[in-house]
Amino acid sequence: MILAHGAGAPMDSTFMEALADSLDREGIACVRFEFPYMVKRRADGRKRPPDRAPVLLEAFREVVAKVRSEQGQGCTLLVGGKSMGGRMASLLASEGAEGIDGVACYGYPFHPPGKMDRWRIGHFERLQCPLLVIQGTRDPFGKPAEIESVGAISGLTRLIWLEGGNHDFEPLKKQPETQEQLIESAAIETRRFVQECLLVR
Repeated sequence: MILAHGAGAPMDSTFMEALADSLDREGIACVRFEFPYMVKRRADGRKRPPDRAPVLLEAFREVVAKVRSEQGQGCTLLVGGKSMGGRMASLLASEGAEGIDGVACYGYPFHPPGKMDRWRIGHFERLQCPLLVIQGTRDPFGKPAEIESVGAISGLTRLIWLEGGNHDFEPLKKQPETQEQLIESAAIETRRFVQECLLVR
């Protein structure tokens, strides 16, 4: 899997490290990279907003081409990411980018918090490969009742809810599960998605 970071944190954030480690334990090797604006931030320490979508997508496309050329056509290749990274992965796949077998999104930004008039799912129907979204039930970017209100979402193959998780899969303090355990659950569900939706195609 090529795993992209979210808008505000780099590829080696606590969440990204935990997710990549958990995926690796499930047999899914991860390649992480940083979008151009995050590369600049790492170089000079200055926070800046994400690049425009065309710049983000071009950077993602270059990584896909590089990984595919290194791994060959026999390797099952997923693209995915945290929040914005997952959205860019799904956009890239919807544009018909070559070499992508599936998409996995963690904390997908279905809409900006509180802005139910700005859904970001229109491109899902153009996907030519399976799409997995794993979402915390407390995620302000898309909660269960909000997703249910739009009905069936064309192109969304599997939607998994992590009970009590927020946008970073952090549960309520009263829950028995930890953030690490919810991230592990996300990795297990990703492996199941690969086995049931990709490897049987």
